[in-house]
Amino acid sequence: MASSEMLAFSSSSIRDSAEFDVDLSLSDRLKVFKTSQFDQKAYITSKCLNMSEKEIKHLFAYLIDLKKASAEEMRKSVYANYTAFIRTSKEISDLEGELLAMRNLLSSQAALVHGLAEGVGVDFPLSDDSYGSTKEDTSEVALAEPSDIEKWLINFVDNLDVLLAERRVDESLEALEEGERTVKEGDKGQTLSPNAALFLQDVITDRRMKLADQLAHVASQACTSSVELRSAIEALKKLGDGPHAHKLLLNSHRQSLIENIRAISPSSISYGGAFTAALAHQFFSVIAQAANDSLMVFGDEPAYASELVTWAVKETEALAVMVKRHVLATSAASGVLRLASECVQTCLGHCSLLEARGLALSPILLKLFRPCIEEALTNNLKRIEHSSSAMAAVDDWTLVHPPPGVRPVGANASSLGSAIASQLKLSTSAHRFNSMVQEFFEEVGPLEMLQLGGSTLDGLLQVFNSYINLLINALPGTTMETDQDNPGVQKTVRMAERESQQLALLANASMLADELLPRGAMKLAPSHQAGRILETPGRAADRQNRFPEHREWKRKLQRAVDRLRDSFCRQHALELIFNEDGEIRLTAEIYTSIGLNNKNEADWFPSPLFQAL
Repeated sequence: MASSEMLAFSSSSIRDSAEFDVDLSLSDRLKVFKTSQFDQKAYITSKCLNMSEKEIKHLFAYLIDLKKASAEEMRKSVYANYTAFIRTSKEISDLEGELLAMRNLLSSQAALVHGLAEGVGVDFPLSDDSYGSTKEDTSEVALAEPSDIEKWLINFVDNLDVLLAERRVDESLEALEEGERTVKEGDKGQTLSPNAALFLQDVITDRRMKLADQLAHVASQACTSSVELRSAIEALKKLGDGPHAHKLLLNSHRQSLIENIRAISPSSISYGGAFTAALAHQFFSVIAQAANDSLMVFGDEPAYASELVTWAVKETEALAVMVKRHVLATSAASGVLRLASECVQTCLGHCSLLEARGLALSPILLKLFRPCIEEALTNNLKRIEHSSSAMAAVDDWTLVHPPPGVRPVGANASSLGSAIASQLKLSTSAHRFNSMVQEFFEEVGPLEMLQLGGSTLDGLLQVFNSYINLLINALPGTTMETDQDNPGVQKTVRMAERESQQLALLANASMLADELLPRGAMKLAPSHQAGRILETPGRAADRQNRFPEHREWKRKLQRAVDRLRDSFCRQHALELIFNEDGEIRLTAEIYTSIGLNNKNEADWFPSPLFQAL
């Protein structure tokens, strides 16, 4: 008997052990775990009750392998059906939203029914304890014929919800106005019960908020057209939310501006003037459109007009920052004054078009652009000074006509002035100096509205004094001037050894101070720019004050030339008094013999060259 039981136990264990080693598919091995009646304790009990320790370890290893295989299979299944999983999750989320909307709709309908029931004096319990009697109460209400005002309330709410769902804004506004009139008339004529009036007012308030949210959403969309935007903003204003509507209008135009300028970048437009023109066009077009929309919807109300001006000033400052960062900073550092002048003129030209709408934005731009323009002026004057010094180092101090292609007076000079200037003879360094200064006048002239006349003339006077110092250093026997930018380094100037070369130095200084520079400075006068720049009130008042400034500037030029004359005369006076050995040439005997010897009197006259001067 015992031997038979031992044999049965041994055969059972062998059968269970062989079951683990059968080469079954993973799905077949997992079938037992997928049933809804699976009990892990019963499964372990059935497997381990008659097993030895070795077989239990074998079962444990088998279950561990099965767990790993199951996890790997689940991972592969997730990756294989990931798209379907995401789509299903989205559908579930959408269904949850629809169920929530349906729940809200049912709640509103239930509130409507209860409100109507209260309006006709029917007791309509809402507690869960009275659920059994709710059916009886609703059946009684259903048997009662609703009054006209109750029918109107039901139709009104349903119709208003349909209009809001279909986004029929104008009809929704009319329906809300009709509801408000009904509430007012009901209060006066007592045609509505207090509960019905309160319910109707709550419905109107709730639907008004929904309509406002819809309109705000439309106004915030970048794809909304200008007509739709004005309609939405006007509807918001009718809803009584004018300040918020005006902010939405300005924010919408700001978003439109941001989208438009994303396509404009300095890398895509190599030329700074084109980049500035594109930016200015986008900025001021949006500002003009915002001003038109604000005027059409809100009129000339001071609060909205003030908010519009503040917004336009901020956008103008943003434009100035972008132009300064990408264009003016580089041109100012390199002294490229023409590009800076062109950019400023472009922006101010767009500003002048907005002045008719009451938006005077030019002072904002001028205030922000002025530091960069002044830096460009300073660097340009330094470039003129350095270039003149370089030319003076190789100048042979011979008077020649202007070289071909050089405009001594400028393209905008009169024909008579051009003819006179073309016949003038100067040395090469003086021609170069005059050409750069005249070009400088032409570039600074359009910037007269920045009121740079005083600082410009002072800077040019300093440059002219530096050139006069070069001419003085070219005289033999004078000390060399040191470079201000590099102290201790002397400026190299070719010496004027001959008398004709020294007279050429005087001719250069006199012609520049008497004729060329004063004529070029007239380009800075407001009268010269009257046909090129629109003057604002108050700008014409400076016309008469500018000409005395020019006269004083010319006198300062003459004083600089006088320094050269003094150096020249002092040198020749010393040559008359002292000989080459440093001994005094003029003695008392020579002075006393001048009147006695009439034959040599002619020898004391100046040379023919001096007499010709």
